Amino acid sequence: MTSFPFEIAAVDGSARTGVLKTARGEIRTPAFMPVGTAATVKALYTDQVRAAGADIILGNTYHLMLRPGAERVKTLGGLHRFMGWDGPILTDSGGFQVWSLSSLREMSEEGVAFKSHLDGSRHMLTPERSIEIQADLLGADISMQLDECTNFPCTRDEAASSMQLSVRWGARSKAAFGERSGQNLFAIVQGSVYEDLRRESAQALIAEGYDGYAIGGLAVGEGFETMCQVLDVTTPHLPSERPRYLMGVGKPIDLVESVARGVDMFDCVMPTRSGRHGQAWSDYGPFNLKNARFAEDTAPLNPDLDCPASRDYSRAYIHHLVRAGEYLAAMLLSWHNVAYYEDLMARMRIAITEGRFDAFRKDFNDRWASGAAPDGN
Repeated sequence: MTSFPFEIAAVDGSARTGVLKTARGEIRTPAFMPVGTAATVKALYTDQVRAAGADIILGNTYHLMLRPGAERVKTLGGLHRFMGWDGPILTDSGGFQVWSLSSLREMSEEGVAFKSHLDGSRHMLTPERSIEIQADLLGADISMQLDECTNFPCTRDEAASSMQLSVRWGARSKAAFGERSGQNLFAIVQGSVYEDLRRESAQALIAEGYDGYAIGGLAVGEGFETMCQVLDVTTPHLPSERPRYLMGVGKPIDLVESVARGVDMFDCVMPTRSGRHGQAWSDYGPFNLKNARFAEDTAPLNPDLDCPASRDYSRAYIHHLVRAGEYLAAMLLSWHNVAYYEDLMARMRIAITEGRFDAFRKDFNDRWASGAAPDGN
């Protein structure tokens, strides 16, 4: 494989900032990837996502293979053309969705046999099929190996068996991926909360050699403190010269603390999901625009963000939209939330570059703990 160049511009403690240079554009790290589950970042146009500051988005293998079908996307020119996004796209392997639909699937060494949640049709997802869908049919810039997302909580033996299966599936994913220019393959470290298993997983995957290394099996109910502990014992074992990607995380405080531990890339549905449920994110946590306290609040969501949704509409108006069930409520709040997340990443990149990340982190933690939003915005 030919890895995309990853240039680290500055390091401050364990936090680092740099650029991952893909065939479709540069990804500034630390980077947050808005989730485009069904070839769309929900409630947003692609130009809004780009203007909000996103360099890369995530596509969902499981959902796209079922609807409209990966072969159809290929016929229509690939995922980039299909959804009108010309920047980089990372696709997940489909493993997490299959894990989350545990009542509809059967695991084996070969892969995962599952029933579609849409129509009950049966499918087989193997490491080879996952790579075919991601790299060949959807045309992802970064594909993920197929892995088994380990249950939480679980015994050490269960975690070890699951992790070792993911390592074997990783080797098969890599063999199927082969040598490619303009596309990369990332491995996924598993091992639940067990330090020795995380280390074993990382060492086995590094021996195979991948373009980047993700940390999976978190944000599955283990809690914030445990997540941080797992990162503390995992990231030191990952190659410093390649990107580190924490999958499915998370709240703003999760991002700050993970960057402090050396993570470079993130994805999460939280900004858009929260937006569809009336929540706006800030450095002080989320606030719920359904609440009556906003009925006559003429302040914007956040006047400091260079985003029309954050700057140009009053909280009172958005409160009205939310209470009235208007589509525009989800659109504005999702737009604001994505812009806020991207702005948070930009502020961290600047703080690392200027050698003041520790001060930034302390100030952010103080604001988060105060819960002073929205008046403290």
